[in-house]
Amino acid sequence: MPQIVLVNPQIPPNTGNIARTCAATCTELHLVAPLGFEISDRYLKRAGLDYWSYVNLTCHESISAFASYQQQRGGRTIGFSVRGSSSYLQFKFQADDWLLFGSETTGLSPAVLAGCTTTVYIPMMQPGVRSLNLSVSVSIGLFEAYRQIGYWE
Repeated sequence: MPQIVLVNPQIPPNTGNIARTCAATCTELHLVAPLGFEISDRYLKRAGLDYWSYVNLTCHESISAFASYQQQRGGRTIGFSVRGSSSYLQFKFQADDWLLFGSETTGLSPAVLAGCTTTVYIPMMQPGVRSLNLSVSVSIGLFEAYRQIGYWE
């Protein structure tokens, strides 16, 4: 099944909401340090409610540590970015994809994007809006990936 990777997340409630989505969908969640908060942060725990026991969480000390881990397990790395090469709607997701999302303030770095198998973006109608909330973006990408691979059937 696809996995969610948050690279340097900064806002605890966003990560908590994403953890809740991962719990509800039985999706593995990977956090790549440095994080903008402590894992024990009360806002992180509050946003995840009492679902943390259902979250399959792995923390990685750096992007290089994550890359080694991911290479051992296999699958493609799909970087979500406003500068992605194609719309997530035209992209064909696979069950072993790793969906990478960057921090709320800077997104994925050029170096991380360059290391991805491919990059995708979520189209927005209003050009004055720079980006969507991180937890919304993760949900959009994850649910489309699951829809395409037939997870809900």
